[in-house]
Amino acid sequence: MKNNLKAALLVSLLSALALIGPFLLYPILLMKIFCFALFACAFNLLFGFTGLLSFGHAAFLGIGAYAGGHAIKVWGVTPELGILFGSLMAMAAGYLVGSLAIRRQGIYFAMITLALAQMIYFYFLQAPFTGGEDGLQGVPRGKLFGILSLESDFVLYYFVLAIFLFGLWVIYRAIHSPFGHVLKSIRENERRTLSLGYDVDRFKLLAFVLSAAIAGMAGATKTVVFGFATLTDAQWQTSGEVVLMTLVGGLGTIFGPAVGAALVVGLQNQLADKVGSKVTIIMGLIFIFCVHSFRKGIVGEAASYMRRPRRLVAWNYGARLLGKMASKLK
Repeated sequence: MKNNLKAALLVSLLSALALIGPFLLYPILLMKIFCFALFACAFNLLFGFTGLLSFGHAAFLGIGAYAGGHAIKVWGVTPELGILFGSLMAMAAGYLVGSLAIRRQGIYFAMITLALAQMIYFYFLQAPFTGGEDGLQGVPRGKLFGILSLESDFVLYYFVLAIFLFGLWVIYRAIHSPFGHVLKSIRENERRTLSLGYDVDRFKLLAFVLSAAIAGMAGATKTVVFGFATLTDAQWQTSGEVVLMTLVGGLGTIFGPAVGAALVVGLQNQLADKVGSKVTIIMGLIFIFCVHSFRKGIVGEAASYMRRPRRLVAWNYGARLLGKMASKLK
């Protein structure tokens, strides 16, 4: 009961901060954080809760970005339909890539995802509709449902916040469902899960497709925010950054990847103008520090610290009880 109350208070506090966020910080920066936080949460669903490490997850971010941007700019659809189209295209690509990748495990799975992601990257480089190295530019924000204009950063901020919360809710529901319990079982012991009669490959493919769809939704939302999509969205460095965000924030936690994304994007925004390309060195040092100091990530270590006093109280109570029993036996 106390844990539920604390969780409710924490969610309420975060919701209040999110609502007043654009009045405290630059709205564009916050929207970028939300997009990458959703991307990191999608990756965490695959890696943190299923145990499948993808080195090419940025491909789905790029597919959602280009597909959603093309639909909005060329076909003239509304932004919510463009984001939906980008999510569906990323889902379809996730099904194709996942069908090939889940046939292997461990490092072989990771290398297959990286190889296929590089193929998608070079397709974006050569395809005429992407603009090549110049990227897909001039994507209008449009009107939400054809009525509400998103030209205002404040209006767009709450639209992006709603998308982030929706994606986070989908991930939360998936994790806390029987489907999510099977995914955790696959992560812990795939052979035992298979021996229990579950179709492991089907569950892994479903997790891969869901993760790809949410990553595509993040990419399409990012295109609406900035008005363009570039090759950076699909390159392998972005896949490395999402691994960094997830590990720093907390692998296998709900809010950990979002915290990691906020930290990484915030530092990149603050340090890019001051140190230039050396920001990657600083991010690497932060990653090394977090790996050595916070093995479970920031959120994971914080949750473990909050549980620690209870364990000590239970231990002391048990020790006193055993002491009384021993004294009576004497």
